[in-house]
Formats: sequence, C-alpha cells, structure tokens
Amino acid sequence: MFGNKKEAATIESALEQVGTIIGPGAVIDGPLTTKDSTRIDGTVKGNVTISGALIVGQEARIDGTVSAMNVYVAGVINGNISSPQGKVEISDTGKVFGDVTCKGIIIDENAVFQGKCEMTNLDKNSATIAKERATAEKSEETKKDDNKNEDKK
Repeated sequence: MFGNKKEAATIESALEQVGTIIGPGAVIDGPLTTKDSTRIDGTVKGNVTISGALIVGQEARIDGTVSAMNVYVAGVINGNISSPQGKVEISDTGKVFGDVTCKGIIIDENAVFQGKCEMTNLDKNSATIAKERATAEKSEETKKDDNKNEDKK
C-alpha cells in the first residue's frame, strides 16, 4: 500500500530513540511524566506528559489527557491529545476518543477517531516561518552591534 514504508521508517526512527518503555501487562495508576521518548504497551490510568515522542502500542490503553511532541497511536487513548508543535498519527488499529490539538494529523483507514481536531499554525507556511527566523536573527545581530558600539564609547 502507499506510504507504508514512510510510516514504518517514521515509527522505526522514533523507536530507536525510545528511552522509556512501559511493557505489556504493566498498569500505572496515576500520572506519567518523562523527559524522553516513550513507548507504552501497558495501561496508564492518568495523564501522560512526554517531552519527546509517544508511541502507544496495539495492546496499550491510556485513560487520561496526553501531551507529547509527536503521538503515534496503535492502541486506545480515552482522553484529549495535545501536540501543538508536532503531529498525531492514528494507525489502522488505533482508537482515539477525545479532542486532538496538533500541527499535523494522519488517520489511517479503519482507525477510530471520535472527537474534534484543532490544527495549530494554520496561518503560517514554511516561507513565512523562514522569514520570521531571518528577521529575528537580524535583530539579534543588530542588538549585538549596538552593544559593541556602546562598549566602545
């Protein structure tokens, strides 16, 4: 099928960098917070806050709000997902019951998504973002030059 290699490569690259794994059969009753990318194959009954990517395995279940840079769902999330600077991907076995806030979203055929989606950064394309970065860099250089001139006085 189209795109399978790309999806597999995306998930594989995220898997290579996973620092925390919640194994099958594990149950966390309460919030989960990690600073690195995380894979969950067990159950989390509480909010999940991940600084990196979150991979929700096929047998996994999360009952709570999820916040992560990127979220890959093959299991079940019963709660809202917040990934305002990243993307959310729901695979064909994934189920999301809640609202999603993200920059990009991929929903595979046969995936379940029941909720609403709010897209972030819609008004900015890559050219606009590049111009803003260039302007910010120029203003920083100007400030540095001004500081040097003041030091000379």
